[in-house]
Amino acid sequence: MRFWDSSAIVPLVVEEAATARMQTVYRGDPVIFAWWGTTVECTSALSRLERDGELDAAAGAAIERLRALQRRWREVQPLETLRDMAPRLLRVHPLRAADSFQLAAAILASENRPVSLDFVCLDARLSLDLYRAAISPRRVHRLPRRMRERAMFPCAD
Repeated sequence: MRFWDSSAIVPLVVEEAATARMQTVYRGDPVIFAWWGTTVECTSALSRLERDGELDAAAGAAIERLRALQRRWREVQPLETLRDMAPRLLRVHPLRAADSFQLAAAILASENRPVSLDFVCLDARLSLDLYRAAISPRRVHRLPRRMRERAMFPCAD
């Protein structure tokens, strides 16, 4: 199963440097597991691109593509179990608050077997935290050298 971070979903709905790679990953297994807040995170990213002038008239079409994708993905709801797990993850891993919910949702989606989970993610900081938490993010990008060395794991090109 593949759990998708919003950083990997945005290139599926708007043209970015990672779009071709993410489309290849998606075509390999078009079932997306995502957490409840993913739509908000993606909309935030698309809105920021629009405000920064990097997304013009295509913004509305990108939002529609996001909605169409959301209708097909499997969404982890904000259950009490998730809310209870996220603070525990914050105490163990140097996560941002939203990332703790993301990680908790991924663990729940994997039925508490995180080593069985592919986490599709383009966020270098979150990827590092996922390795520390024994979740295997898809190696769709190369982490900066200092992060690879700090995490002490090999990372494919």
